[in-house]
Amino acid sequence: MSTQPNPAFIARLSIYDPTHINIQDSQTLHRLVLLQHWNITTGSNLLELGCGQGDCTTVLASAVGEQGSVTAVDPADLDYGSPYTLGQAQGHISHGPLGRRITWIQQSPLDYLSSLSSTSSLPAHDTKTFDAIVLAHSLWYFSSPSLILSTFRAIKQHSKRLILAEWSLAATHLSAQPHVLAALAQAALECRKSKSESNVRTVLAPKRLTELALAAGWQLESETRVPSGEGLLDGQWEVAACLAASFEKEVEQQVSDKRERGVVLALRDACEASLEGVQGGQKEVMAMDVWTANFV
Repeated sequence: MSTQPNPAFIARLSIYDPTHINIQDSQTLHRLVLLQHWNITTGSNLLELGCGQGDCTTVLASAVGEQGSVTAVDPADLDYGSPYTLGQAQGHISHGPLGRRITWIQQSPLDYLSSLSSTSSLPAHDTKTFDAIVLAHSLWYFSSPSLILSTFRAIKQHSKRLILAEWSLAATHLSAQPHVLAALAQAALECRKSKSESNVRTVLAPKRLTELALAAGWQLESETRVPSGEGLLDGQWEVAACLAASFEKEVEQQVSDKRERGVVLALRDACEASLEGVQGGQKEVMAMDVWTANFV
């Protein structure tokens, strides 16, 4: 019989600033809430694509138990990230009690999946490599919808199930509306760059992500929308990035067409105006709802 996961214990497996442990607690608890919708069983062999610093990886490793495993893939360099790098964060987790359940891979998701195809000796009809493949808060980092589609198609060859979780572009709470507008403003800017390193690169709503999964041959088994908890600060971070003077300066530099520039700045201004509906202003902004779905 599986035991209930301990949010505080799992949160402290990650590297964190002791003066801001509440941030890590909220990130971990958020992923544990999502886990309730994923139907992951003890002993599962999972692949996580876009693992980053491992906020979801520790939750997955806890869920699969001692007989399970998690292969965690991310394309970023090990020296990427602040205040802690990927290398520091992943190394810290590896030295903890769940470390031996996790294998870290620094590679793009599609390249990693392609490497499985080239090295696999299993016939096509044999058991899939993974019981489930998880992409949690990583889809907006992809450079294009076509790359997401190619990745979904590649996943189909190696997994029985596909689990997705991403910001929904919907807000149950009025105080989360600025987060929605901030994400759209950033996406409007980033899509006009030849290369983006933003947290928000390709913004697709649940409807469009589902369409891509269906086009790749998956069938939707279940989906739901989960309101974010009060301690989750992603909304505040993205609104701050959108309203920073550097954002407007970057729009001036990157968007040459004046009408296109006007659209990006209008989204930025709408984000700012929406703060009038948030009691307490920017410091009380909540994160938008999260969409999560299971495909088979």
